Amino acid sequence: MDPMLEEFGRVLEGLSFQAPTIPVVSNLTGALATSEQLCSPQYWVEHVRQAVRFSEGIGWLTGQGVTSFLELGPDGVLTAVGRESASDEAVFVPVLRKDRDEEETALHALARLHVHGAKVDWAALFAGTGARSVELPTYAFQRRRFWPSGSVVRAGDVRFAGLGAAEHPLLGAAVQLAGDDEVLLTGRLSLESHPWLADHVVKGTVLVPGTGLLELAFRAGDEVDCDLVEELTLAAPLTLPEHGGVQVQVRVGKPDESGRRTLAVSSRPDGHEQDAWVRHAAGVLTASGAAEPASFDASVWPPVGAEAVSVDGAYEGFAEAGFGYGPVFQGLRAVWRRGDELFAEVALPEQAKEEAGRFGLHPALLDAALHAAILEGGSDDTVIPFLWSGVSLHAVGASAVRVRLTRLGEGTLSLAVVDSTGAPVLSVESMVGRPVSAEQLGAASGGSGEV
Repeated sequence: MDPMLEEFGRVLEGLSFQAPTIPVVSNLTGALATSEQLCSPQYWVEHVRQAVRFSEGIGWLTGQGVTSFLELGPDGVLTAVGRESASDEAVFVPVLRKDRDEEETALHALARLHVHGAKVDWAALFAGTGARSVELPTYAFQRRRFWPSGSVVRAGDVRFAGLGAAEHPLLGAAVQLAGDDEVLLTGRLSLESHPWLADHVVKGTVLVPGTGLLELAFRAGDEVDCDLVEELTLAAPLTLPEHGGVQVQVRVGKPDESGRRTLAVSSRPDGHEQDAWVRHAAGVLTASGAAEPASFDASVWPPVGAEAVSVDGAYEGFAEAGFGYGPVFQGLRAVWRRGDELFAEVALPEQAKEEAGRFGLHPALLDAALHAAILEGGSDDTVIPFLWSGVSLHAVGASAVRVRLTRLGEGTLSLAVVDSTGAPVLSVESMVGRPVSAEQLGAASGGSGEV
């Protein structure tokens, strides 16, 4: 920015400044800005060049008793960053989110602020709509209904089975088990209900990717306020039949003295209610505390000193190695190598971007991030994820990311996933892969056997 500062200052000197009508916390000082500062051309020159003290500004507001923050912008990037600089009771709400309905997101933001004590001018919001306020009883047992009358039963509404909606593309219901502080999430997977899974074929078998099982762990952790997948071991592959589907259960155990909870992912085929459930993954969930997210400098892209690796014909080569990736999983756009590090640019295809916001991290996007390692693997074996360790999700709904993969040893990687600005999306301390054969997948398709 240095070459433009002098000319920028001359332009500013020709402008007329006015004192702000609302308080402004300065990103230059990290504290409340004075009118003299904001009306000074030199202040804005320094604002361009000096460090952005966003964290200090959030800390200053928190020190003044501010606990509600509304982000006015096209997405929730600052909302995610702001949480790192405020106390646990602070609430951060973006007024808009990328690829989501603007009106619905704005109303959701107002509602969240309202329930956290912020004053909302509801009369202005409903002006001209014909809506009016009604008195509600203050006594809990007056036995009067204040909800619209009529049938409220809808097909597929799990609330009428005594369950809660899981609100996730791979899961349908969630329930807290009575007396045990355990949680059970359930769902059903099939090629009819989730056709994009048909794009993940390993050795001729449609296989739910290991990143999909990790996504189930993310959702389970969210249900019990555990944001770290401490460990997830994939015991048996979860395959999908050509016709029909599989029932899936994700069970979260009660916390131990340190707050850690066990996790198990199991399934059984439709129509096999008498059969035993097959366990596909087991692990441990916990709260990460104030752990620093793994990231890297993505402001210079491609990374300095990294050599480009051609991705031409990559997916044809993967098919020869046993990975039959369809369009949704063909997200690898570019790869670079620097010593033991691989850098990759990954994006979902257009047909999958709309659904990305419903996932923590779309399994196809994370799976495509691992394709850089397959490209550089140098092995004739078909290797799939086996053990995830120290996995934290820092931002949700990404449709394009930049990834750093670091080789820790034979078949072992660490991952740092960021968005185009360098903001953390996902951290993986280690991911261990191991080979799988067509015979092992065939045994799993029959509902037995472990890999």
